[in-house]
Amino acid sequence: MPILQDLTEQLAKDVVEAMDELGDDKLHDRVARVLLDASPTTQEAFMTAVRVILAERKGRKFLEQTLKAKREGADAPRAPLDTAGH
Repeated sequence: MPILQDLTEQLAKDVVEAMDELGDDKLHDRVARVLLDASPTTQEAFMTAVRVILAERKGRKFLEQTLKAKREGADAPRAPLDTAGH
């Protein structure tokens, strides 16, 4: 359902921005509980969007650090070991 994805993606973006502004890395958990009370489907779509945004940030940071290291002749950062089972 496009409206579900559109709304939850925008909410996720807004919540992640608010997390940065507030310095509150658990805000998304509290918002998720509010959503779960109203709609488990909406809560799951929201959490998926939050996970995607936060994962993209980590990946982008790693890429930027790797490129910076290459350009400066330093050692590149190590990627985490594959322990997550994904």
